[in-house]
Amino acid sequence: MSCRPASARPYVLLSCATSIDGYIDDASDQRLMLSNEDDLDRVDAVRASCDAILVGAATVRRDDPRLLVRSASRRADRLACGRPASPTKVTLTARGDLDPTARFFTAGDSVRLVYCASGALDKARERVGRVATVVDGGEPVDLEWVLADLSARGVRRLMVEGGGTVHAQFLTAGLADELHLVVAPFFVGDRRAPRFVGEGRFPWNPGRRARLAETRQIGDVVLLRYALSDRCRDA
Repeated sequence: MSCRPASARPYVLLSCATSIDGYIDDASDQRLMLSNEDDLDRVDAVRASCDAILVGAATVRRDDPRLLVRSASRRADRLACGRPASPTKVTLTARGDLDPTARFFTAGDSVRLVYCASGALDKARERVGRVATVVDGGEPVDLEWVLADLSARGVRRLMVEGGGTVHAQFLTAGLADELHLVVAPFFVGDRRAPRFVGEGRFPWNPGRRARLAETRQIGDVVLLRYALSDRCRDA
């Protein structure tokens, strides 16, 4: 891994939807829909405001996300401002186990960055090196270095869309500035299903509460927007 770029890290916004009991999916093979159409449009607007969107490799494999701005008018606005139609796509992988036919790599014309653990670098480059830029992220992948490298590439605002392991890594490292947490009006109730985050030492605890910056009802879901650093100043 090269020396860490001498740049401030991007503003990091975490986005997640959960059931009432804190699950981000169920244990079936089908993706669980937690948000509604109005909330998905809100997420699309947030995407359009960002320079890059990051998900973990497990999310690429399980959900096969496109990570594109859906709204034609928002894409047009970005292009009119000299920006690409959709943000840069970013993923993190420890094993290099990625499929080059996944929509992360094939949908849209966005720049695609894969930050890979050093030990799996050759494997990742063999698999997806023709469809993405594969970057040595350290062993294990160093999130602070990744953020500094993204900043050096012009990323000022980063949206992290999961999954739970990646969210936990950003949160426990104190590298998140804002959290958008949407709560869907139902329970999953299956311990086999993935949760928002697992165990960990989080900077926000009973002795240091995160600041609730906004609550908003969006149809049958509720958005809770938390300010997690002094960089998130708007109430």
